[in-house]
Amino acid sequence: MVIPIGQRLLMLLVLAYLPGAHSASQSPQDPNGSQSTKADAYAGEKLPSEPELRIGEGDLLEINVYSIYGAPDISQKIRVGNTGDISLPMLGRIPVAGLTAEEAQTYMEQKFKDGQYLKSPNVSVFVAEYATQGISVLGEVGKPGVYPFVRNRTVLDIVSVAGGLTPNAGDVATITRRRPPHEQVSVALSAEDNPQQNVPIFPGDTVVVDRTGIVYVVGDVGRPGGFPVNKRTGLTVLQAIALAEGTKPNASLNESIVIRKTQVDLSEIQIPLKKILSGKSPDLPLRADDIVFVPSSAAKGAARRSLEAIVQTATGVAIYRRY
Repeated sequence: MVIPIGQRLLMLLVLAYLPGAHSASQSPQDPNGSQSTKADAYAGEKLPSEPELRIGEGDLLEINVYSIYGAPDISQKIRVGNTGDISLPMLGRIPVAGLTAEEAQTYMEQKFKDGQYLKSPNVSVFVAEYATQGISVLGEVGKPGVYPFVRNRTVLDIVSVAGGLTPNAGDVATITRRRPPHEQVSVALSAEDNPQQNVPIFPGDTVVVDRTGIVYVVGDVGRPGGFPVNKRTGLTVLQAIALAEGTKPNASLNESIVIRKTQVDLSEIQIPLKKILSGKSPDLPLRADDIVFVPSSAAKGAARRSLEAIVQTATGVAIYRRY
């Protein structure tokens, strides 16, 4: 049966407006009726991008020059000289300092064309090492210093290159960006933290690994010394005494004190150490730079010793018996 043209047009219009007619060309919708696409997740967001990097003296370049024959006519690694130039076959000395890798590629391609050395030259320039825009790594790392920038390097990578963390390293590294707005970023260095904390490092950045807080335990204990304070879990009197291998038999537990630095002076805090050790009194949290002093009963109490003398003792322990 032949359907008149007018009826066929009417049927097409009806089909066009039926529910689901556009499902093949429209984005999927969530139960609330709004479109849900990956692009929506980034709508209005400015994604982070690597800063524009320019070639400088001492940088290491990987250069490949291809012509119509497929195989590279030139393939070499070359370091930029003190004058900002490199030397290539056929072209001789080429000034590249101050150019981006893309600008250097375009410049070399034009030089090959102008000299009629190659037909349809295609040049690739990759900066393997930015020696002039090094990364400064300071603080509690094994080998503080300035290290060359390599692409795709993160804060944990550069800390590893700098010899890793020292025993006195804290849980936080502060990154100061060289590029505007010269912001500071604090990241956690603990392995159990979010991997997103392992942020990328850019040329000229300064990474400082902070020092953990130290609590000192001196007096009649098994191993006087300074012990690091975990900034997240903290350290208590009982834990500090345990790290110092406990008290000696002649220790005067009831006369133990904590010496704490204030803004103006030193304060003395009595601690019921005997009750804490027996579980009859709650454990007390300590702060960084606190000094736990456990006197000997032979000394007839902590009152016989000045706070300054105890601090000096703790300082000596910190110097000669560092954790």
